[in-house]
Amino acid sequence: MFTIAVRDELRERVLEMAREDRRVVAAAEVGSLAFGEGDRWSDIDLTFAVGDAVGVAKVLDDWASTLVEEFGAIELFDLTVGPSIYRVFMFPDCLQLDLSFTSASAFTPTSPRFRLIFGQADEVQLPEPPAAAGLLGWAVLYARHARVCIERGLWWQAEHCVSSMRQYALSFACRRRDLPASYGRGVDRLPSDVRHRFTSSLVLAFEPDALKEALKDCVAALSAECAEDAEIDQAISDRLLDTVAGI
Repeated sequence: MFTIAVRDELRERVLEMAREDRRVVAAAEVGSLAFGEGDRWSDIDLTFAVGDAVGVAKVLDDWASTLVEEFGAIELFDLTVGPSIYRVFMFPDCLQLDLSFTSASAFTPTSPRFRLIFGQADEVQLPEPPAAAGLLGWAVLYARHARVCIERGLWWQAEHCVSSMRQYALSFACRRRDLPASYGRGVDRLPSDVRHRFTSSLVLAFEPDALKEALKDCVAALSAECAEDAEIDQAISDRLLDTVAGI
């Protein structure tokens, strides 16, 4: 794995590229390292604003060439979110760099973890967290799909559906407690008894009995979560239980 010294060297090189590139008018650090909350394993997350007359993709491509040539980076994927383009790079020894570029007129913090390094940014506009009801709805839908896949003998697809249901159910549990609900970031902070409910919902084998047991256990765990929330419509809980009726 990479060392902190190697990570710091790469971070400083990227910021040097930003200061030398006249197309870049602002820079900020985001993510866990922005305010010293990261650890030995944290990746680098940097975001930049470019002049409105400049093509964001062109700057990103130019920088990518430099990072590939100087540091042996590989480009994993791009993600477009609103006016921003994110590109994820992987360097030797599993060092990850997430770069994002936005036109200057739309450059604004989208997270509390935003530390402006130079230039200007608009006022913070934090995105709304996912609605608990929506997370629950997806969990119920995946429970239904898992049951259908089991009945059809599609063991691998059934495992995917059970696992997806569990992730949405855990996200629902996090959202109910005002914990981060995305990417599993809040799961380790759930009460131990809540995590324990979902332990047996892991699929242990690609065969009918194992899939059925995992699905039933996941439904039971999610039903317990619903029972603790007075705002959950009983009809939703009933539909959830329907997915494992007679299984």
